[in-house]
Amino acid sequence: MACWRRRPQPGTIVHADRGSQYTSWIFGHRLRTAGLLGSMGRVASSVDNGLMESFWSTMQRELLDRCTWSTRAELASAMFEWIEAFYNPRRRHSGIGYLSPAEYERLHTAAIAAA
Repeated sequence: MACWRRRPQPGTIVHADRGSQYTSWIFGHRLRTAGLLGSMGRVASSVDNGLMESFWSTMQRELLDRCTWSTRAELASAMFEWIEAFYNPRRRHSGIGYLSPAEYERLHTAAIAAA
């Protein structure tokens, strides 16, 4: 879905941890089909994937530690809503000039198109 929505340039690096979904043959095949390059951190090394470690820590603190859910479906829906309705479009990040990720991506994409 992300490839379809964002249409990344061939050669874009997709970094992941060593979760089973990322080490599967089908994931690697889909990366290659899209012209993307897979990258994985070392086993048991959170330093290799610091950005995602930070993301999960933020989600834990701002969402997961504050509520409980009756079903996995409710939890999945809450996580999706937190990411798509708050984290990406509205949550400001000091590392990108206090812009939201969506705003930063929009400006970055516009700058590339203008170049």
